[in-house]
Amino acid sequence: MATFLYKLGRLAFRRRHFVALIWVALLTLAGVGAASAPPAGTTSFSIPGTEAQKAFDLLEQRFPGQSADGATARVVFKAPSGEKMTDAGNKATVEKTVDELADGSEVASVADPYTGKAVSKDGTIAYASVRYDVSGMELEESTKHALEDAAEQARDAGLTVEVGGDALQAVPETGATEIIGIAVAAVVLVITFGSLVAAGLPLLTALIGVGIGVSSITALASVLELGSTTSILAMMIGLAVGIDYALFIVSRYRAELAEGREREDAAGRAVGTAGSAVVFAGLTVVIALVGLAVVNIPMLTKMGIAAAGTVAIAVLIALTMIPALLGYAGRRVRPAGAKGGLLGRRRRDGKDGAGKAGAGKAGAGKAGAEKETGPAKANLGTRWASFVVRRPLAVLLLGVIGLGAAAIPASDLELGLPDDGSQPTSTTQRRAYDLLSEGFGPGFNGPLMVVVDAKGSDAPKDAFTQVSDEIKGLDGVVAVTPPAPNKGGDTATISVIPDSKPSSVQTEDLVHAIRDAGGDIKADTGAETLVTGSTAMNIDVSEKLNDALLPYLVLVVGLAFLLLIVVFRSILVPLKAALGFLLSVMAALGAVVAVFQWGWLSGLMGVEETGPVMSMMPIFMVGVVFGLAMDYEVFLVTRMREAYVHGEKPGQAVVTGFKHGARVVTAAAVIMMAVFAGFIGSSEAMVKMIGFGLAIAVFFDAFVVRMAIVPAVLALLGKKAWWLPKWLDRALPNVDVEGEGLRTADERGSGPDEDRELVRT
Repeated sequence: MATFLYKLGRLAFRRRHFVALIWVALLTLAGVGAASAPPAGTTSFSIPGTEAQKAFDLLEQRFPGQSADGATARVVFKAPSGEKMTDAGNKATVEKTVDELADGSEVASVADPYTGKAVSKDGTIAYASVRYDVSGMELEESTKHALEDAAEQARDAGLTVEVGGDALQAVPETGATEIIGIAVAAVVLVITFGSLVAAGLPLLTALIGVGIGVSSITALASVLELGSTTSILAMMIGLAVGIDYALFIVSRYRAELAEGREREDAAGRAVGTAGSAVVFAGLTVVIALVGLAVVNIPMLTKMGIAAAGTVAIAVLIALTMIPALLGYAGRRVRPAGAKGGLLGRRRRDGKDGAGKAGAGKAGAGKAGAEKETGPAKANLGTRWASFVVRRPLAVLLLGVIGLGAAAIPASDLELGLPDDGSQPTSTTQRRAYDLLSEGFGPGFNGPLMVVVDAKGSDAPKDAFTQVSDEIKGLDGVVAVTPPAPNKGGDTATISVIPDSKPSSVQTEDLVHAIRDAGGDIKADTGAETLVTGSTAMNIDVSEKLNDALLPYLVLVVGLAFLLLIVVFRSILVPLKAALGFLLSVMAALGAVVAVFQWGWLSGLMGVEETGPVMSMMPIFMVGVVFGLAMDYEVFLVTRMREAYVHGEKPGQAVVTGFKHGARVVTAAAVIMMAVFAGFIGSSEAMVKMIGFGLAIAVFFDAFVVRMAIVPAVLALLGKKAWWLPKWLDRALPNVDVEGEGLRTADERGSGPDEDRELVRT
């Protein structure tokens, strides 16, 4: 592989005009597609195989024309202090508002609070339910404005009015912190490279890659029913890996220049070595994201595939556009450690940037430089690695104990999905949620819909009544509406109001109690009882994700483990990588629980309402964090293996790997943390939580696992770390991530183009 990528890098360097033109054309094409695409329609949130989804499908079949997936709004009114909603003036204002709402072209129905018994017992709060023909994402802006205007007119009349439901659903915003994250990444790149040009290359290529990926998602959003969150997550991950992959290759390019190579050869070797690590690191991320399909939740599958596509684009851009841009940059990208004098020395040695000095003379150039400058001072990475190699057991224990302590809150993990109760208190949806809880109880915001399918019953009406009576006798029930049958009389819906809030354990227990009671009713009457609604759907999602977590973990870690065996030609190194990942992801989950569930530092993070952790969070973090963790593992450990196979002792190979890789991996981790942390400012609770979770996970994995635990374990294992059974060594393909074929070609006095049989690609 190293030889193939070497040729690709040199080709891109030489044909830079053509390569740049292709990527600019792709960006333009994707941009035009996004601009001309119709707006995204409804995002179907289906959960195949769950009772809630089965009931939802049955409603669409038995109650046609009722827009089961249509948007809803609850316009909540509160009377001024000392007044009641039943007072004549307040009642007239509400009825006028209801009439105005009913005139909307997309409105299916509006329920009057006074005829629908939607006034609180103390008479201070009332609400009008509005149902629309289309989903919240498909509503015309004029319809949303009409809803807001009607509420504003009622406020002008003296009432407190707020609007809940998904009718005012807006595209989530990420806020200014996303820009701050990119700015931090730019500063880190400038510090790392000491050059604005070199620092600008990773940012430019990452933005182009994300632009192509996000524009493609936008162009296909309507056709594939992709939600707005999909593009945000693709942007989040694409930016992070795009900058990191480009950083790896530019750093290796500068190191090759410092070895005395001419620029085209240095670009080829950077792509052949660091590019090989980028390919395999990208593959692990793609495997982890595409593997989300095993959960069998279409929305999660689409999110994973879209993000994986953006990662694949980032890999391709790093392998082709980076060497092309290095060709444009010329001498403005200097060798590692150069501050101007080195270029002069290289010119005096006859090795200027455009020269054709042979690769076989690189060692002589390096030796000459060493004579003039003296031995290089050990950098911080070298000093740290030397310390870890001397005290491996102490470092290992400290790292494991620290991550274990951070993981303790994860034992109290509660899962759920965000609703209006998790919105900021500045939103009208959250204030409507609070008013309804105040007037009608916390369970009113999460009613359960019970669907009774009596098609197989001899007495459907009796079955409906029996189900209603059975539910009334259960604990935790505040109210049960009379059965509402369809035109055929074979199916009825019953609304159940719990006495606990939607995300509570008590509500979850009530859902299971109704389903358990339905089994006895079916045995007696032949009628099937199903529980659905947003609350029941959230409960089913959480349970489905919990059930899928272990199979997903086995699949993703198993495939990546096999891939890393091929890369490192070792059994223990991939095993250590997987175990280290589990430590970091558990510690990150513990941090998420502490902030979003327990409320630690919640004010700093902008978390206004603590509650259950988003049910998708554990499985999503397992997938994404595993892929990202392997980036650092592959890049750092391949440099160690490169040194080991070139004859260094195991301990010295660890130090050498840190000498060349620690600075780059540190910069890459800080950049990735900054990008992810930038999304903490999002107005979307799910995006905020994922941004924080991924940022803290990268911190734990890069700075504790990869920088401390990994070198400690390798130092303790010694040569055993690189052990591989001979039969497996013969069976595995030689992908040559370390670039051994390129080195062998140098030693034989031929370039990789001339010595094609040295390495199997």
